Amino acid sequence: MLIVITSEGIVENEALKINALCKAGLERLHLRKPGFSDDGYRALLDQIEPKYYDRIMLHECHQLSHEYSLRGIHLQEQARRDLGDALHVTIQVYTNKNLKVSSSFHSIEDIEEHTGVFEYVLLSPVFSSISKVGYEGKGFDVNHLDEFVIGMGGINAETLLPTFKLGFKGVGVLGGIWNTDNELESFKEIYNKLKEVYH
Repeated sequence: MLIVITSEGIVENEALKINALCKAGLERLHLRKPGFSDDGYRALLDQIEPKYYDRIMLHECHQLSHEYSLRGIHLQEQARRDLGDALHVTIQVYTNKNLKVSSSFHSIEDIEEHTGVFEYVLLSPVFSSISKVGYEGKGFDVNHLDEFVIGMGGINAETLLPTFKLGFKGVGVLGGIWNTDNELESFKEIYNKLKEVYH
């Protein structure tokens, strides 16, 4: 599985670029705009073709996931921790609406404490981050985990094979797309390489 996480900042013609990525084969988009209000998210979602809504996981303003019939919601690590004992009830509320729930982790031990809770989990940083300076990779080996773990951090066409050798079942890309001169071409390079590696 290949997931693209949006840039936190404003990207020129972002909705058009997202539509192009989806048309090129992107199966999962994580929409993450920490500074956006509901209206900010709506303005962006309204420009994305509705046929792609079932590929989108929302990081904030989770109530919009039902309003727009998106795939589901993503709980970042702090949001998950803040829920505390209410985590399982919260997940149930969304799954009752036929929405999926994923979450971010930064340690294998934390994932092991949440076995079977999420559709999939993001674990980072596998390699040193492309988008965050000083975010050093930890080379996590998850071969022993039963969870569907997506590797993030320093993911590009060159690091795909090492990522899968570490036991990851998919990759999440942020800087490897948005910090390049051509987002679509960068995506296609990773997407095509992924098909080679995975098959």
